[in-house]
Amino acid sequence: MGLFKTNPFGHILFVKKNLIRIIGVVTHRRFRGFNELHIEGSEIIKNLPDTNVLFVSNHQTYFADVTAMFHVFNASLSGRVDSIKNVGYLWKPKLNIYYVAAKETMKAGLLPKILSYTGAVSIDRTWRSKGKEVNRQVKMSDVTKIGTALNDGWVITFPQGTTTPFKPIRRGTAHIIKQNKPIVVPIVIDGFRRSFDKKGLRIKKRGILQSFIIKEPLEIDYDNDSIDDIVTQIEYAIEQHESFLKVIPLDELNEMEELNKMREWDY
Repeated sequence: MGLFKTNPFGHILFVKKNLIRIIGVVTHRRFRGFNELHIEGSEIIKNLPDTNVLFVSNHQTYFADVTAMFHVFNASLSGRVDSIKNVGYLWKPKLNIYYVAAKETMKAGLLPKILSYTGAVSIDRTWRSKGKEVNRQVKMSDVTKIGTALNDGWVITFPQGTTTPFKPIRRGTAHIIKQNKPIVVPIVIDGFRRSFDKKGLRIKKRGILQSFIIKEPLEIDYDNDSIDDIVTQIEYAIEQHESFLKVIPLDELNEMEELNKMREWDY
């Protein structure tokens, strides 16, 4: 029965493993070939426990960000230091890595449905649906699913819920942290929106230096820190607090503004 062993979401691990291998091989040159991925802090990954770890990151594309994380995490666990050289690290990938994604996005076509099988924890957005602003209550079943994923392994979340930079952190992330008390590891990425289209599937420009910085876990007092305290910590940790706007070069700010005018990247 080992061949048909499943995770808590009913995904067959043998199938998931081979999907990760195939997608990893197909996408590897996007981060080491067509473009280069500069990694810092991978030694932090090797020292994390096997479960109840929450990665919080800024967000630049729908799928390339998560794909890069699967590469970096597995390369780090196999002993590579700040490198994804030699894709052989995917032969035995970590199978209990999950990522939080909008149910609407993961059902939009065959490819997202396939990618969903690699570890998506699909939730209903409370603030946006089918391109329109909404205001609805959080589904407790979605909160439970994220807790289940944390109990089983590592979870990646993009707490702004959008690829538009410097948007507010969703308070639901802080509630999940208070409730589950995970180790919270911040990640800051850059260069992805210049490298890929908005979905992160098509290479838009080559020769871009992408960056992937893993920071030390946040020091959170789960009992005494307020929701606002945790939100502020995350804002600073993933460099999405408004104060960081002051240190971004003017030409980069102009590029961001033009991108935001062309497309709203809520996912």
